[in-house]
Amino acid sequence: MQILIIYYICLNVLLWIAFALDKRKASKGRWRISEKWLLLCGVLGGALGGLAGIYLFRHKTRKYYFAITYIAAIIIHSYLLFVFL
Repeated sequence: MQILIIYYICLNVLLWIAFALDKRKASKGRWRISEKWLLLCGVLGGALGGLAGIYLFRHKTRKYYFAITYIAAIIIHSYLLFVFL
């Protein structure tokens, strides 16, 4: 159980930081973080950090599929945690 909690915390913090870095790189016209990687991290459990990054940094707000994917991932992960615990 502790390992699972640590996993979720680390992945959410990682994705939140990735959104901050991607926003910074976007504003400077530099190399960007792949959208596939951002979505994959959200699906694997970092969706809360991803949503926080979207709205806190106002990044990827026009790409509705990010919010939809993250909300769906939150619902699925919550359900799985409820069922297995």
